[in-house]
Amino acid sequence: MGLNDQHGVKPVSSLNAVASYDVADFDVPSGREEEWRFTPLRRLRGLHDGSAVADGKIIVVVDAAPEITVETVSRGDARVGSGYTPTDRVSAQAYSAFTEATVITVPREAVASAPTIVRLRGESVEHAAYGHITVIAEPFSQATIVLDHSGSATYADNVEFIVGDQARLHVISVQDWASDAVHLSHQHAHLGKDATFTNFNVTLGGNVVRLRPSVSYHGQGGDAELYGVYFADAGQHLEHRLLADHSMPNCRSRVDYRGALQGDDAHAVWIGDVVIRAEAEGTDTYELNRNLVLTDGTRVDSVPNLEILTGEVAGAGHASASGRLDDQHLFYLQARGIPADEAKRMVVRGFLNQLVEKIDLPDLRQRVEAAIDAELGIAPLVEDTDDEAAG
Repeated sequence: MGLNDQHGVKPVSSLNAVASYDVADFDVPSGREEEWRFTPLRRLRGLHDGSAVADGKIIVVVDAAPEITVETVSRGDARVGSGYTPTDRVSAQAYSAFTEATVITVPREAVASAPTIVRLRGESVEHAAYGHITVIAEPFSQATIVLDHSGSATYADNVEFIVGDQARLHVISVQDWASDAVHLSHQHAHLGKDATFTNFNVTLGGNVVRLRPSVSYHGQGGDAELYGVYFADAGQHLEHRLLADHSMPNCRSRVDYRGALQGDDAHAVWIGDVVIRAEAEGTDTYELNRNLVLTDGTRVDSVPNLEILTGEVAGAGHASASGRLDDQHLFYLQARGIPADEAKRMVVRGFLNQLVEKIDLPDLRQRVEAAIDAELGIAPLVEDTDDEAAG
């Protein structure tokens, strides 16, 4: 066994009453449950109830930093599933159905000289695919991992990050799926003593994307920062459900997700859950979600939750806001001769770029900025070639 008893069922908190690797321990969602009430179950192609035909495939290609080890292993490998326990039926189904897992190891005290890029590409939505990735950052190591999703797929997976004592792991996950993709994913970070974990989700593509980033603390001094940027177009359902489970003293978490929506039936869901257990004295946590509604016909559901079981906290707070563009901002720009459409684009870009600027990989940051510009109808800049300049 790893860090969890894979055959046990144990309570995580009142927010997640069951944790188990056994699919049978979870009822089939009906849509009336709190954790499923916003999700369009009919659009999940059977990923939630086991009716999906599980013979699809996701192509996984890893471009690893030289200091990092990458292995493709069977489901019997003891490291797989050692850092988390599924807390919903889809996660348990994904764990029970995958055939091979990717294990990425950052050796003890190693400092990766380049980011490790994991490219996951789907080629069909007709049949479901299931996957598993385990990232192990051994004590005192440092690394950046990029998960880059693309193509067409019906896909459910689990990604676990085991961050050792005083290790630093930075993860960027890009959901740049084709417009027909359905992706349900549980991303869990298991933090050791004085470990630092940063997770940045960029969700732009897909028909239905439902991500569940979560963090658990297994030593004092753990520090997690969870960021996210999303842009929902007509008909898209983009859902992010976060959990920071504080169970050790003197740990910290920060959450900041921002989104924009445009077009009929564009739907964004953000649920931010923070649990501060009785033994987690000295916890410092804050979560924030903000949404810009750009057109009529969209829907935003934003729900921050704090469950505090001790009075000895350093800080605990949350904020959530969803609304239209600020008329004063638009007026300010238009009064200086900027056309209304361009003023709108500038405000949206500035709103999202406050987080996009935190992506410390220049090529990836520019790619995300270009994708946001495309959503806003901004043509990319074209640099003159030597021939053009000569002409």
